[in-house]
Amino acid sequence: MKFLEMTRRGAMAAMFATTALAGVSMGVAPAAAQTPPGVLIVGQIAEPKALDPAAVTAVNDFRILMNVYDGLVRYKDGALEVEPALATDWSISEDGTEYTFTLREGVSFHDGSAFNAEAVVFNFERMLNEDHPFHNTGPFPLAFFFSAVESVEAVDDLTVKFKLNAPYAPFLSNLAYPTGLIVSPEAVKTHSAEFGRNPSGTGAFKFAEWRSNEAVVVEKNPDYWDGAAELDAVVFRPITDANTRTAEMLAGGIDLMVEVPPVALSEFQGDAFTVHEQAGPHVWFLILNAKEGPFADKRVRQAANYAINKSAIVNDVLEGTAEVAAGPTPPAFAWAYNESLEPYPYDPDKARELLAEAGAEGAELTFYVTEGGSGMLDPIAMGTAIQADLNAVGLDVKIETYEWNTFLGEVNPGLEGKADMAEMAWMTNDPDTLPFLALRTDAWPDKGGFNSGYYSNPKVDELLEAARVATDQDERAKLYQEMQTIVQEDAPWVFVANWKQNAVTSDRVGDFALQPSFFLLLDDVTKN
Repeated sequence: MKFLEMTRRGAMAAMFATTALAGVSMGVAPAAAQTPPGVLIVGQIAEPKALDPAAVTAVNDFRILMNVYDGLVRYKDGALEVEPALATDWSISEDGTEYTFTLREGVSFHDGSAFNAEAVVFNFERMLNEDHPFHNTGPFPLAFFFSAVESVEAVDDLTVKFKLNAPYAPFLSNLAYPTGLIVSPEAVKTHSAEFGRNPSGTGAFKFAEWRSNEAVVVEKNPDYWDGAAELDAVVFRPITDANTRTAEMLAGGIDLMVEVPPVALSEFQGDAFTVHEQAGPHVWFLILNAKEGPFADKRVRQAANYAINKSAIVNDVLEGTAEVAAGPTPPAFAWAYNESLEPYPYDPDKARELLAEAGAEGAELTFYVTEGGSGMLDPIAMGTAIQADLNAVGLDVKIETYEWNTFLGEVNPGLEGKADMAEMAWMTNDPDTLPFLALRTDAWPDKGGFNSGYYSNPKVDELLEAARVATDQDERAKLYQEMQTIVQEDAPWVFVANWKQNAVTSDRVGDFALQPSFFLLLDDVTKN
């Protein structure tokens, strides 16, 4: 029997054995639930939307994709600094508008087709050129990351040149993000719009199977250019209910659990488990509809920031696993963070005063909350606490709860005509990313961005445009810090918390570490 088939059967057998644990109470698992050596079972927070890196936005999906694909560059282990990957080196023109990459020789995609400069050109033209024959395999929601790219040219088989329309400081970092991962052109041509269910990359693991709402299975790529993985296979299981995910981890049905509910961390003390924590560039916030309804008035947006007891949320709901946020930029970006900003204090009297000034006492608000999702911590408990705080200052808040992918489908197209506020969390790779994609006027949903609350301030637009073309980091820092001051005052969001990510592994798992990028990198992980 071929190794591939043996691995698939072992991985799927493990998955089916653990499925029965959904109703098992916390305790010792039956012997049938023990997962096999060499096969890592990961408890994910949701079903992936797709396995096409250019077509998704959620870290939940990225955790799978980073093991199937490579980019031209990648983040160094334990850092957000880039290093070579599919490109062995690169040069940058003096004016910062041309990047020339030398590609790694002898690399093949999982489908057997060759990785070369033409494959790189295909990837970026598919995203950026509306006339490309496979542009319809999108949409590509994070193509914004490469909006500065004017052209991509295959100089020769192993050399590719990017020409930018202006200097763009985050370019290399964005290439290391999942949107920059390189997919097989032949697989896209074969599967077209179904490529997201039939992925092919160059990564440490090959796609094997996707059973909807059950598991995504990937298997070791024995020919991986950076050395074969230690694991034979990884099974990513969507377990949306955090309590069920916790129960399965305790019972031995899964080997690795991401986004451990803060209240469950104490369950994983002792030699049988290891709890992992890693700070990173995360911000948890509420999008406020600044275009229509009560939050069109800045005073009401500020009132919401004063009304919500964010310290209580951090300490009581999140069990101290986060810090209260002061603005739109996470403090993990130390060089760009405005340390002079203080979080909005909890001041319900000030909130009532502002609501009275705005004539918004008793305003009815629709609040979108997700059952669970990428970096969303404990969203229902947080949403309920937020609802209570807003109700306490005289607002009338109605919660509508959605499954994660449905939630994104409601929020990303914009809140106009639907809701007044929505939960959201972002993990970003550069201080440019979140504000550029979610706070600029040109990032309103009808313009292709994620500014779902329709915030608009011309000065913020000006600062963000200037910061992304500045080549001096000190200059960039000043621009971002001024932006943070204005955005905090305008309060287009309620700035809730900066999270310290966590995960738990069983004592059978070795050599695992969380990354500041929030991605799961599993090629060095072992499982006995």
